[in-house]
Amino acid sequence: MEKNRGQALVEYLLIIAVISVVAIGIIKLLGGYLKDTMTKSTCELLDQTYVEGENPGEGRCEE
Repeated sequence: MEKNRGQALVEYLLIIAVISVVAIGIIKLLGGYLKDTMTKSTCELLDQTYVEGENPGEGRCEE
């Protein structure tokens, strides 16, 4: 019985590792777009103009 417990633990760890790698990949791909969305919202709250950057995640607010 002890052998099965260890095997189940390893399987759970592998599942968690795969989910973590996928989540990190998605965040790396969409991170700049998420940052731009937050910056746009901040600009609107501060009554400033959003200026788009050359790459995703490089946008900024200007008065």
